[in-house]
Order: sequence, then structure tokens, then C-alpha cells
Amino acid sequence: MDDSLPLSIVLPCYNEAGNLPKIYAVLSEILTHQPGVEVLLVNNGSTDRSAAVFAELQATHTLPIRVVEIAQNQGYGHGILTGVRAARGEFIAWSHADLQTDPRDILAAYEKLLQSAHPEKTVVKGRRKNRPLVDEFFTAGMAWLSSAALGQWLHDINAQPKLFPRSFVPLLDHAPTDFSLDLFFLYEAKTRGYTVLEQEVVFGKREHGEAKGGGTMKGKVKLIKRTLAYIFALRRTLKTSHGNRRTSHQHH
Repeated sequence: MDDSLPLSIVLPCYNEAGNLPKIYAVLSEILTHQPGVEVLLVNNGSTDRSAAVFAELQATHTLPIRVVEIAQNQGYGHGILTGVRAARGEFIAWSHADLQTDPRDILAAYEKLLQSAHPEKTVVKGRRKNRPLVDEFFTAGMAWLSSAALGQWLHDINAQPKLFPRSFVPLLDHAPTDFSLDLFFLYEAKTRGYTVLEQEVVFGKREHGEAKGGGTMKGKVKLIKRTLAYIFALRRTLKTSHGNRRTSHQHH
């Protein structure tokens, strides 16, 4: 029996116990008026009270929310990919569970995708607005470096949400399991001929917990170092694979 749904939303949660009640409250508002949508909250190896809070909330809600448990954190990307592989939607989205990105933006992105000329060959990504100048500077710098190194124009790489058709899932089989996932996703979409649309989103401040990506200056520096390392590793891989293809053609 086909138990697919129109849309699955994957939200990785790492030590978000303080945010979870509000996350459920926001999702309740959305899901009550949006049939055919499921949410997968990935407990990504949290070490706080998340498991207990999840259990309490799941016991009191009848919403289409599934909790995917990961015993030990293996990276931001691993959490998202685990949720994506468990999703049943014809279209799948991921975003952050820290409420810095409004979950309603996912539904706006979904509408934009459905109204596109070819939804099955289209992805939608967020584009953050009203951000501090220093954040815009970092984003522009990373976009330029990524685009120059990889030969594809990639803008506001880490903006959420990311939304795509189920047919895109196999392209994530060899995706990185850390914060480089968003870069990999956009690069794959561009090189595989997908149309990339943007949905404007307002990026707010966290209410609880700490940013796991580039929230603080120290976090930004760490994220940039990791991303740069991945960019040039990906570039080396591409050069090797292109070289192998040329050699293969010469032998035929």
C-alpha cells in the first residue's frame, strides 16, 4: 500500500529541550490547517533532557509528528539525512528546529515549488534578509569562494529551508554528514540541472540553547574552516573523477 504524503518536513534537534514545547506549539498551529504534511523531529544524539521532553509532548499530541531517535550525535548532516531517509513525502524539506527560521517559511517555499514549471525538477532554498552586516559579509565571502572553487554560482548556502522532490534523495547517498551538507545539496542541484528557486526568510535569534553552526564569531570561524576544507576536498574529487572519465573515453 502506498502510504506517501505530499510533504515531509525534517527538523534536526540537538540539545533543544528548552525549545521543544514552543516547536510543538508552532507546529500545532501549522499542521492543524495543513493536511497531508508530516514532521520528522530528529533527536540527533541530544545529551540534555530532549528524550524526556519528546516523550511528554508526544504523549499529549495527536499531530502527524514522528520522532526519529539517533543514539549518538554523528553530525548535523547525519541527523538530517537520517530524517530524509525516513520521510514519506513526495516532496521533502529540511530546516532548523531552533526557531531562528519560521517553519511557516517551509510552506511558503512548498507553494513556490508547486507553482513552478517543473516541480519534479525544482528545488527551493531560503534566502535570509534583514541580517546584521557582519553576517552578510561572511555569507557573501563564502558564496564567492564556493562559486569560484566549484564553478557554480552558489548563494547564501546555509539558508534554510531546503525543499526538493523525492527523486532528489538518491543524489544524497554520498553527502557529507556535517555542516557541509547544505553546500553539497546546492552543488548537486546545480550540476544535475535542477532549477533552484529562492524563498525570502527572516532569520531571527535563538530563544534557548546555543547555535550549532555559525551563530557566534567563534562558531563562524569554525564553520568557515570546515566549509573551506570541504570545498577543496570536493574540488579535488571532481578533478579526479573528470580525469578518470577522460582516461576511460581515451581507452574506448
